[in-house]
Amino acid sequence: MSPPEFTLLFITVAIGALLQVSIGFGLGLLAAPVIAIFDPSLTPVVVLLLATGVTTAVLVLEGGHLDLRGAGWALAGRVPGAVGGAALVAVLPARQLALLVAVVVLAGVAVSLRGFVPAPRRRSVLLAGLMSGLMGTATSIGGPPMAMVWQRLSGPRLRATMSGFFLAGSVMSLAILAATGAVHTYSLWHTALLAPAAAIGVLLARPLASRMDMRRTRGVAMVLAVASATVLVIQQFV
Repeated sequence: MSPPEFTLLFITVAIGALLQVSIGFGLGLLAAPVIAIFDPSLTPVVVLLLATGVTTAVLVLEGGHLDLRGAGWALAGRVPGAVGGAALVAVLPARQLALLVAVVVLAGVAVSLRGFVPAPRRRSVLLAGLMSGLMGTATSIGGPPMAMVWQRLSGPRLRATMSGFFLAGSVMSLAILAATGAVHTYSLWHTALLAPAAAIGVLLARPLASRMDMRRTRGVAMVLAVASATVLVIQQFV
């Protein structure tokens, strides 16, 4: 990875972490396709490791608003989804995995833009957890299903509940991926290099939160995600 590529990735991770803290998701949606453009072998492990640190920070700040019951049902669905996602990582070549990342990003954005608002009942939360586990373990992008099912929650409760779910879910996915041999020194080294970017995003989120329009911020995140996913798709065919 060249210095300009790493600089772009560093900035992307910082913005993704800022969004993760501010609206409950965004790190995977932005960083995963950019990482896959430069080095597909780093997905999904690097983003999952970075997300573990960022979601821990959110829980430290807003853990008092965590909906334990809702997060628990979502995690019950995440377990079989994570196993399925790890199986995809084990069998898919890098090119197919990169395309899967792009498809998941574009599908997540499309569903969000349609304004689909499922009722946060036990069945829908379990199903969302299942899909999040599958997508999150295979591509590190598990935010859209949970954002849809929990979008009626208030800001602090949404961020805390999403973060609690993603912290436990990321650890679960990483453990399964490690058992399949997908976690290696190369990924750990790049995670360490990008960790300061995630920390910058977390630190900037608090002072900027009062100035951010959440609806507009989500829109900007969607545009950036679509742009990076489109570039990733084009790259696979040129």
